[in-house]
Amino acid sequence: MNLIKSTGTFSFYTIISRLLGYIRDILIAIFLGTGLLADAFFVAFRIPNTFRRLFSEGTFNAAFVPSYTSEMNKGKKSANDFANNIFNLLFLGLLILTIVVQIFMPGFVSIIAPGFVDDLEKMDLAISLTRITFPFLLFISLASFFSAILNSHNKFAAASAAPILLNVILIIVLLFSKALGDELVYYLSYGVSLAGFLQLIFLYYFVKRFFSFKFKLASDEKVKFFFRKLLPSIFSSGVTQINILVGTIIASFQASAVSYLYYADRIYQINLAIAGIAIGVVILPQLSRFIDTKNEEKISLIQNKALELSLFLSIPATIALMIGSEQIISALFGYGNFNKESVNNSSLSLFYFALGLPAFALIKVFSSFFFANHNTKIPFYISLISVLLNILISIYYFNKIGFIIIPIATSISSWFNAVVLFIYLKNNNLFYFQNNFFLNFFKIIFASILMGLFFNFLLNFFENQLSFYYSFKSIYLILSVLFALFFYIFICYFIKAFKISDIKLNY
Repeated sequence: MNLIKSTGTFSFYTIISRLLGYIRDILIAIFLGTGLLADAFFVAFRIPNTFRRLFSEGTFNAAFVPSYTSEMNKGKKSANDFANNIFNLLFLGLLILTIVVQIFMPGFVSIIAPGFVDDLEKMDLAISLTRITFPFLLFISLASFFSAILNSHNKFAAASAAPILLNVILIIVLLFSKALGDELVYYLSYGVSLAGFLQLIFLYYFVKRFFSFKFKLASDEKVKFFFRKLLPSIFSSGVTQINILVGTIIASFQASAVSYLYYADRIYQINLAIAGIAIGVVILPQLSRFIDTKNEEKISLIQNKALELSLFLSIPATIALMIGSEQIISALFGYGNFNKESVNNSSLSLFYFALGLPAFALIKVFSSFFFANHNTKIPFYISLISVLLNILISIYYFNKIGFIIIPIATSISSWFNAVVLFIYLKNNNLFYFQNNFFLNFFKIIFASILMGLFFNFLLNFFENQLSFYYSFKSIYLILSVLFALFFYIFICYFIKAFKISDIKLNY
């Protein structure tokens, strides 16, 4: 496996998906803005979208891939029997969960959006929309099972391309927004569930060469061990998404706050998908194999290169998002019903989310080190404390400073999570730095600072073209980002923070 090429493959399709997601969100911003319809839809969309991220962005992999890889080493039949048992029990459990939640949907929505309870119109709309979107959970979870099998065989393209379907379908619906009027949110919700079903069919086409389905309910110690790992791995690997979900619940008490957080979340998630999720997904199968065969040299090499690549991608993004948060939100979403106040509040959220971006990425990478060792309990306990810390900070300060405490608390709790994960890894000899790591790290910091200064210069140079009222501001933002990116890569290449040999290196 080539780490950079495999990460590049995963990232390529992920970036396409995120760019289409941006087009989707700018259309939502134009036609829904940050009002009642937008808040209700975002709550209904947040639940299946959170589970999509929890299951499909590496979290299901965390429990499944190490166990499946061990079975693959025993033979194809052993691996297929194990996968079959997991699939059947997963399908049955998800089906029961979907039915139960549909029956008790009013109570479910009041839990995830308690601030809606006093607004009957918003509450009724959120209940109706969540009923429509919730089947997405069933489809996307099973689709994530297929993705995990493909990833175990180092096939990353189809799994990373599947989410594109969701954005394509929602964009198609949004193109008919004028004709649909207020019914738009219902059609968007139906589009979410339809996209989940299509992703499931799409991935089955690719996975059938590795997995032959047979409906038979069976359980053994290996299956029990997997499900014991599953819940902790979902919680620990998906802690960033859980913190965002917690933030959505608290933000529902302030008008439009859910929408502000949603738009800011959409921006930094683009980098997180590459700097954390893609790397974590790509390294897990190979790292699991080397841990299984006790190849210490390869284990250390993969861990160091994965950490280095994560920092190489996340640190400059953090600096750029902090410097240009207002211009970025304005250029990407500042149109139609998305007014100046919406830009100011969303950009403030983005600034504080950006402070935690390296931590979000490091959590994904460090967690993979644990998962490859079949250890999901320690990341689970650390993540649990992190989420409690997030809740305490958010609730204590919410009445004093409002929704902005949510991204602040998310970043603080995420840094706590990342640091404690690192300390545990070091103290238990599960990770050690190679000789050249710190030199490369300081080179990345130096290049990122220079890039930040250059990006700030570009934003000032295009100040008039990036103002809120300028029609083509997004073009100048894209130009500024591209110039800054090429400048960063050039500096990294010049000071040898990035080497061509790294692209050719196999692990």
